[in-house]
Amino acid sequence: MTQQLSPPGLRVHQVAQDDPLAAPLLAELAVEYSARYGRSPGELHAALRDYPATEFAPPHGALLVVTRDSEAVAGGAFQRYDAETAELKRIWTSREHRRQGLGLFVLEQLEAEIARRGYRRIYLTTGPRQPEAVGLYLAAGYTALYDPTVPAEELGPHPFEKHLPAGTDELGASA
Repeated sequence: MTQQLSPPGLRVHQVAQDDPLAAPLLAELAVEYSARYGRSPGELHAALRDYPATEFAPPHGALLVVTRDSEAVAGGAFQRYDAETAELKRIWTSREHRRQGLGLFVLEQLEAEIARRGYRRIYLTTGPRQPEAVGLYLAAGYTALYDPTVPAEELGPHPFEKHLPAGTDELGASA
């Protein structure tokens, strides 16, 4: 699935984990996580690629890549957490395209797809060395499920949630 959306020039593609459009997302996430958490980029890239692709596949999940002029600039994925909840994973914006609102755009696209799939809640965790991600999720209306007074490194993973408004699921039924 490819969709042309605003802002002009952006396209959203729903792809498989091994699709060439997803390659920059996985490669750059590995480098980013390595710089922040200390494992080698190769180890992290292998772990990202070895994650079961079926987790991000319909009907329970999706991997979205946003392109501008055919270049992958942002993306993210979700998988089933439980019957009512989708879990966000791998939210990414290319280093060269940060601070342009693409992270929020990706979240909006993922949330719309999650709602179409009939989920009513979104859950995610982000790492203690990713304050930009924490800021993004708070700005996008996610609720922190941790005590923000505890130092980030002591806390470990930072969980968040967001409840989606009742609407229609992928079958068009009212929720």
